[in-house]
Amino acid sequence: MDVEEEGDAAPAPGPAPAPTRKPKRPLDFEHAFLDALPCAAMYEKSFMHRDVVTHVAVSVADFFITGSCDGHLKFWKKKGTGVEFVKHFRSHVGPIEGLAVSADGLLCCTISNDRSAKIYDVVNYDMISMLRLSFVPGAAEWVVKQGSTDSKLAISDRATPAVHIFDARSGSNDPLISNEVHGSPVKLMKFIPAFDTVVSIDDKGMIEYWLTKTMEFPYKVVNFKYKTETDLYTLAKCKTTVSALEVSQDGLQFVTSSPDRRIRVFRFKTGKLRRTFDESLEVAQDLQRSDQPLCRLDAFDFGRRMAVEKEIEKAENVPPANAIFDESGNFLLYATLLGVKVVNLSTNKVARILGKVENTERFLRIALYQGGSGVKKVKKIPAAGANAVDQKESVTDPTLICCAFKKHRFYIFSRREPEEAEDASKGRDVFNEKPPPEELLAISDVGKATTTSLPLNVMMHTTLGDIHIRLYPEECPRTVENFTTHCRNGYYDNLIFHRVIRGFMIQTGDPLGDGTGGQSIWGGEFEDEFHKSLRHDRPFTVSMANAGLNTNGSQFFITTVATPWLDNKHTVFGRVVKGMDVVQAIEKVKTDKSDKPYQDVKILNVTVPKG
Repeated sequence: MDVEEEGDAAPAPGPAPAPTRKPKRPLDFEHAFLDALPCAAMYEKSFMHRDVVTHVAVSVADFFITGSCDGHLKFWKKKGTGVEFVKHFRSHVGPIEGLAVSADGLLCCTISNDRSAKIYDVVNYDMISMLRLSFVPGAAEWVVKQGSTDSKLAISDRATPAVHIFDARSGSNDPLISNEVHGSPVKLMKFIPAFDTVVSIDDKGMIEYWLTKTMEFPYKVVNFKYKTETDLYTLAKCKTTVSALEVSQDGLQFVTSSPDRRIRVFRFKTGKLRRTFDESLEVAQDLQRSDQPLCRLDAFDFGRRMAVEKEIEKAENVPPANAIFDESGNFLLYATLLGVKVVNLSTNKVARILGKVENTERFLRIALYQGGSGVKKVKKIPAAGANAVDQKESVTDPTLICCAFKKHRFYIFSRREPEEAEDASKGRDVFNEKPPPEELLAISDVGKATTTSLPLNVMMHTTLGDIHIRLYPEECPRTVENFTTHCRNGYYDNLIFHRVIRGFMIQTGDPLGDGTGGQSIWGGEFEDEFHKSLRHDRPFTVSMANAGLNTNGSQFFITTVATPWLDNKHTVFGRVVKGMDVVQAIEKVKTDKSDKPYQDVKILNVTVPKG
């Protein structure tokens, strides 16, 4: 991650001793701020739309609002823990192009290419008016202060530099005021209530400030007179534009996300660049080669995620990833191929990564809830000498909602890990809509064998000896059926143990012999079958290898130690009951840097009892 820090001095003319960097001051009460943010490694719940989810937003009135590419809008009420569905609208015939929520959380607006803007009362989850526009809208933003009775809505024209401000409740389609603040069409706008000012960015990367009443530059608000004194030309200089724009709650900072995969944090009053985070694919590859465990992935998993990133770059109408501030303004959250990073802006370090283990979801747009107006907070007077970290308020339920690439779902991260469910259809992925064909296949009973016809054990003959494996068809019938059918068909015959790690496991089942091949007996991949009684709590556990949730094929591994961190990530379907010495002998063979044995150890064949 490359970072530009504010206040970097220009190089001296000629040789000079290297300047001594001042140590970065730690953030006071960092743990208290982190306690007010989600921390779970896995998403707790996901809910469905009928089509790909493209927009997520949070209202401080304790509502979540989600939109999809088929023009549908859903309202969700935030409860003490979790959310509850309340209303569904067909907002537009085409895709929702923009979703804006007012600062007080009471009003919501959607825009689309159909030249209309739909206005919603959030608390009463009702559509209250519609604006018929004479132009195709580019961006929409409420310019309403909290507590105000106004309902002013700014909408830009996608084809011209004009920005129009409407009274959303008046019933009139005529704007109150219009102006051309930019020289090119405006792509994004964000209102800063504390200064009654809008930050807008056009499709050339030019950043402008303007007052909502006069649409003129706010000289009395900012600490500069000319833009040449600022870094507001940075995007234009870099010949890039902007894909997302967000402001901090206090209005003192704003952050942009750009197609060049750089996230830039600006100070509002000075227009100076505070931080630049480089999340390009080249930097991701460098981090993968580094010795930073927080930013590294399994080699196969990393390759798979890089392929998804390249697919995103080529795809059209992908919801742009954004970066958001927490309520304190000290932390920045944004989605990357690793997951959702939580970055401490004071120390410039990644504090945590949410969803790193979620290999099948590439999160994009995110929104953060940290307690709204409806949450009653308990006021306490701390005892003398009490640690501020211990004074945290546990009445709120910090929640991050995300949409993902090509997914019909939105995902919820909290401070809780997902609960275990014996029935896959009652797990964390809620089927509140008719699932798409690929999800329907995963939860259907089609192709499932009756457990009574599946064998309870197999004998694996290897070049170093025999391994007897007990199977669990009652707990994971689909996995056992896949494994034993491959065994009967000779699929595993003469396959090598391609990955051997001493003190961890031995892995096989790949016809290509490099960890990238293999498929199920149904073709492709199939779903996980986690069971609460089958854990990685002991050595000689037989489990499915995968590249993420629900990506099982033919590869499997046998552990040589307890590996509890693999629970709910890999399906346990057997235990070695005899031949542990053979497993240990395979574990001890010499390997190269990629953990592949120098001398091949093979599965000769597998004996399956007749059913």
